[in-house]
Amino acid sequence: MTATTMTSNPNFANLASEAQIERTIKALEANNIHAILAENGADAKRKLFEIFPADAEVFTSSSVTLNTLGITEELDRSGRYNSVRAKLGEMDPKTQNREMQKMGATPEYMIGSVHAVTETGRVIIASMTGSQLAGYAAAAAHVIWVVGTQKIVPTLEDGLKRVEEYTLPLENARALKAFGITSSINKLLIVNKEFKPGRTTMILVKSNLGF
Repeated sequence: MTATTMTSNPNFANLASEAQIERTIKALEANNIHAILAENGADAKRKLFEIFPADAEVFTSSSVTLNTLGITEELDRSGRYNSVRAKLGEMDPKTQNREMQKMGATPEYMIGSVHAVTETGRVIIASMTGSQLAGYAAAAAHVIWVVGTQKIVPTLEDGLKRVEEYTLPLENARALKAFGITSSINKLLIVNKEFKPGRTTMILVKSNLGF
C-alpha cells in the first residue's frame, strides 16, 4: 500500500455506545481530564465558548473537527476573540519564526482535537510536524479538546491501530488534496494522565467528527 492508495478501516468510524462513553468519561476524570458530553456539534460549540472569556488568549490547533464545527472560523476570523493564529498570520516567518513558534506553543488556551481516546482514559495525538504537541503536553496554560465519540476505543493498542489504519489514510488524502504532499505519523503524544488538575478539558460529542 503506497501513500497515495491508503484506505481507511471503516470499523473505527462507528460512534461509541452509551456504556463506552460513560466508562471513558469516568476514566478521563480519574486522570485529571475534565470530560463534558455534548449531544451534537452545535451543543459542543456552545459549551466550548462557555469555558473561556472572549478576551482570553486562544490558539486553535489545526483540526478537521474545529473546521467542521465552524470553531476555527469564529475564533480566528470573527475579530471577537484574542486569536493567536490571527496574530501569527500578520507576522513574517522569515524574520520572526522563533517568536511565532513560542506564541503557538504557549497560549493561555489551546483548542484542538485528538485521534483516539481509550475507555481507560488515555489520549493519543499523532502529528507529522509535532507543532501542536508541546502545547498539549505542558506549554499551554489550558487545553480544550473537542472529540467525536467515534474516536473512543477500548485500549491503547486499539488507539494506536486506529491512528495507523483510520486516521492516517484520511489525513493523507486531505494533505494530498490541500497541499500536494503525503502525510505521515512522525510524532506521537500519549497522555496517560494530566498532571495539573483543571488544566485539560475534553468535550466528547455524539457525532462523527474529524479523523
